[in-house]
Amino acid sequence: MEFTTERLTIRPFKSNDLQDVFHIYNNNETCKYLLHDKWTIESMQESFDKKLKNGSLSKETNLSLAVMCRTKVIGDLSVWYTGMKDTVEIGYSFSAESSGKGYATEAVNYLVRKLFEESDIHRIQATFDARNSASQKLCERIGMRKEAHFIQDFWSKGEWTDSIVFGMLVSDLKNEEI
Repeated sequence: MEFTTERLTIRPFKSNDLQDVFHIYNNNETCKYLLHDKWTIESMQESFDKKLKNGSLSKETNLSLAVMCRTKVIGDLSVWYTGMKDTVEIGYSFSAESSGKGYATEAVNYLVRKLFEESDIHRIQATFDARNSASQKLCERIGMRKEAHFIQDFWSKGEWTDSIVFGMLVSDLKNEEI
């Protein structure tokens, strides 16, 4: 799966993306609400190798995609089946420098449209830490609806955290072509 938006190229990761991806995840603020801590020099290759292996989406494998702006990886999109029939979950992370430029909205919006168009997907959802207001705003901008707010349901990094679930069906897409 490789595609181009107005400003971005979205494609599977390549081995020469390591330093750009390390730059994204070697940041406490970026990793604040993720399930893992920031990447270290010692852990980066092992963590990155997992992304390299996830080049296509199936019931057994996740899909990891690099978001490129010109020649630099600025973001990471992930898609995986949840176990519920025809339902996938999406995740995303972007470099701090790309924040506020609309890149995440552009990439995630295009991804969900492509998933509905090219895969037999009934539902797309995103689950994240309720304190992650940037993710909440992104989901709202692309037309996802907030479906749940769970109170202290997830133990993460030494504390109980709230989770929010956003969801979308193909019928939720605005009247634009997919």
